[in-house]
Amino acid sequence: MSVEQVLWEYDAVGQAELVRKGEISPSELVEAAIARLEKVNPQINCVAEKTYDQARAAAKTVDRNAPLAGVPFAIKDLGIAQKGIATHSGSRAPVFVPDFDSVLVERQRAAGLIPICTTTSPEYGLRLMTESAAFGITRNPWNTGHTTGGSSGGASSIVSAGVVAVAHASDGGGSIRVPSACTGLVGMKTSRGRVPLSPLVTESWYGFVVDHAVSRTVRDSATLLDLTHGPDPLAPYAARPPKGTFAAAAARDPGRLTLAVYRKSPLGLEISAETQAALDAAVALAREGGHSVEEIDLPTADRAFMADFAGSVSSSIAGLLRIERARVGRDISGDIERASRVLARYGELLTAGETYAGLERLHAASRQIITDTARYAAVLMPVIAHPPLAVGAMDPKGADEFIENVLDKLRLTWLLRFPQLFGQLLDKSLWFTHWPAIQNVTGQPSIALPVHVTKAGLPLGIQAAGRPGDEETLYSLAGQLEKISGWDKRRAPFHVPG
Repeated sequence: MSVEQVLWEYDAVGQAELVRKGEISPSELVEAAIARLEKVNPQINCVAEKTYDQARAAAKTVDRNAPLAGVPFAIKDLGIAQKGIATHSGSRAPVFVPDFDSVLVERQRAAGLIPICTTTSPEYGLRLMTESAAFGITRNPWNTGHTTGGSSGGASSIVSAGVVAVAHASDGGGSIRVPSACTGLVGMKTSRGRVPLSPLVTESWYGFVVDHAVSRTVRDSATLLDLTHGPDPLAPYAARPPKGTFAAAAARDPGRLTLAVYRKSPLGLEISAETQAALDAAVALAREGGHSVEEIDLPTADRAFMADFAGSVSSSIAGLLRIERARVGRDISGDIERASRVLARYGELLTAGETYAGLERLHAASRQIITDTARYAAVLMPVIAHPPLAVGAMDPKGADEFIENVLDKLRLTWLLRFPQLFGQLLDKSLWFTHWPAIQNVTGQPSIALPVHVTKAGLPLGIQAAGRPGDEETLYSLAGQLEKISGWDKRRAPFHVPG
């Protein structure tokens, strides 16, 4: 078997086992990953920065006793710091080159992972399709005419293309789960406080943003979380410690669980038949695993909830641009994309009192959602309302583009104060994915599961949302469903080695 075939066939845990046995070296793995990336990237465009020289040096010195020694890896170009590596945040604004590593990067390297590049994201992670003026379109290896999702679309693209088995990702409104659902991967959105974001930031988007990874297998996701979670002195809070290891949870039988399924759209928008079929497939797998599944509603997760979420994100981006202006020493509004400008200007319109009131409404809704779902080990629900979209499908066109231009060029953002116009833009922004922000607000863990492939041959995953701090049950359930379905053997028909 060639080293490229090892990258294609083996998950990260499997690759590390070969290194420990002496059957393959870290340098061989890294060189094969670099070669494959050079071959496939022109078609999928998943790279922000190449870090080949650093990767080659690390492969020569990595501790081969580390749990994931020598395994090629990729780090998202957003919200995380690597010393000396330019961070673009998907933007044409001046880059940030940190002189320190994030705690998470330190833990990833200590695990033996070797980053070969940073991966693309939309500007500031604001779109759930990875398309930007700075880097262009990141494409889906299952069909390059379709999206990888976002904002961790570069991460999902590089994993789905068989370059690396697992890649860093982050999630502020679905940005781990949406790309996973689009590219046939496992994506755990962790509990709030499970993985520290320090010292780059204390929290992001009022605590909505979490970091972890996308992977091909449940055991990779669980193993990596074992190696990277835990409190940090600079982090303001930490999730409840697990009872054991996440890897052990992923390997054990979950027993008979009581699950729920939530099918409605919080926005009252259309849900495709393929998405319902994916949810049905998940329910069928769960029942085959011996679990009971009940249909439920979540009335608190409604349009008002999503509007408050959008307002919170807007104020966060407005604040971020103020910080960036201070860092760069000038106004950067001309460097960023039109949609980002409009969102930031709307955030500037919101008073501190309005922002605080919106957050309090979200917290109240979160308490109700957690209470309403407490009796269930997990709630199955969609991630994306439609199969992976054609690239460019979310770009405003016609009247939508005209309205965005008017709001931008004439500085008429105050028109978004009118509920009807704001509601229209909310629907346009979220019609592809209605659900994931719920768990970002509540802080609950939720895992994307690749349970379905559409008639057109595109992946379409769903998510299982768990109780706060209980990734272990989700991993146990996901591991069982993976064994039943065999999704870990499924690969994109893209540059198949040999």
